[in-house]
Amino acid sequence: MAAEGTARSGNTRSAGPAGDAVAVAERCAAVLADERIDSRFKGLPPDAEGLTVGALAAEARPLFSGGFTTPLLTLSAESLDANLALLKTYTVRHGLAFAPHGKTSMSPQLFARQLRHGAWGITAAVPHQARVYRDHGIRRIFLANEVVDPVALAWISGELDADPEFTCVCYVDSVRGVELMDEALRAAGARRALDVVVELGAGEGARTGLRTEAECAVVADAVAAVSTLRLVGVAGYEGEVPGATPERVGAWLRRLVALAVEFDRAGRFAGLSGGEEILVSAGGSAWFDAVAEAFAQIPELSLPVCRLLRSGAYVSHDDGHYRTLTPFNRVPEEGELRAAFRLWTQVVSRPAEGQAFVNAGKRDAAYDLHLPEAQVVRSARDGALRPATGITVTGLSDQHGWLATEPGTALEVGDWVGLGLSHPCTSFDKWQLIPVVREDGAVVEYLRTFF
Repeated sequence: MAAEGTARSGNTRSAGPAGDAVAVAERCAAVLADERIDSRFKGLPPDAEGLTVGALAAEARPLFSGGFTTPLLTLSAESLDANLALLKTYTVRHGLAFAPHGKTSMSPQLFARQLRHGAWGITAAVPHQARVYRDHGIRRIFLANEVVDPVALAWISGELDADPEFTCVCYVDSVRGVELMDEALRAAGARRALDVVVELGAGEGARTGLRTEAECAVVADAVAAVSTLRLVGVAGYEGEVPGATPERVGAWLRRLVALAVEFDRAGRFAGLSGGEEILVSAGGSAWFDAVAEAFAQIPELSLPVCRLLRSGAYVSHDDGHYRTLTPFNRVPEEGELRAAFRLWTQVVSRPAEGQAFVNAGKRDAAYDLHLPEAQVVRSARDGALRPATGITVTGLSDQHGWLATEPGTALEVGDWVGLGLSHPCTSFDKWQLIPVVREDGAVVEYLRTFF
């Protein structure tokens, strides 16, 4: 069984991402463009009811006069394009493979673009996300989590057995987990071994992952003792390092690199064939500069190394959490990510001096890390745009945003207020169909999400 898995995985990894991009794009075009507009999709023009998504996009309606209603989340076409290009340039420059975390957007159209920009595959956090990826043609999935659910494992096994072009890699961090995976895969009649990486935890008090290298070795031995699993590398998430600083993150990444070296020296990757690579993976959107620096120090091993970065929030960036944490703030010569979100809201109440309310709240805006940021106002009287000077979002109710206004601030009932959002991971999930807007105000595309 392991031999068959090795051969097939080797074939999969030799396939370039361009083929995946074409497959995903074709699947998206077939599945999404013909979907009908209806009341499921917030903010879209009522008179578009019954049109297909493709037909509405072809109209390129103007955002402010095309019949859209508030609240409405939009994405900047130019910022999306710039962010996709920047991470492609960055990963090529630093010799990194790239499997962006799809949980950020859960948008197959964005997956297709990321693959077109050279992504190795797409990262998932849970099996449901992997199912969405497979429904839209993704052939390489890095499932950055432990999977012990027998039903989910049976599904993964079925996908592997049915499609020799499919690669799936999962975390393991316990002997019991290995036992459960083995039992489930044997019960499913798995013909291909499932590739796994040992997860090194980011330290005491961190999230998942083994705390010591000795424990990692024990789990690796457990993997080697079963025929249903195959060890292909090591991985972890530096964003969970307690009290993260450049020094602490760097120290943990050096441990991860050293673990890969020690495993290779001990012959733990013997299940890989000559045409394959050892996977070493990390990388959220806050510390990928540290990942690039550490992975550049991986020495020559018995097989080539796939240095796999998994950042996902970059695709839309934000106006809060990642704006302050982006590695490009620390290394500005690498480039600059651009915030792509804007949530358009409307002032519905001005009950007192210094106070106003807009019609968007927790159901519409990310609020788990930072409140939205008032950026621009569009006058209801003449359509003129102006900076949202003197306006601050101070709270969110379910369907209302609380605004504080400084004395003399011109803000009237009916005005539109454009908000910047923090934390992409909890922004995309509130909207099933998101208009993509060009700088000239034309809505030229709609991104479908699957949360």
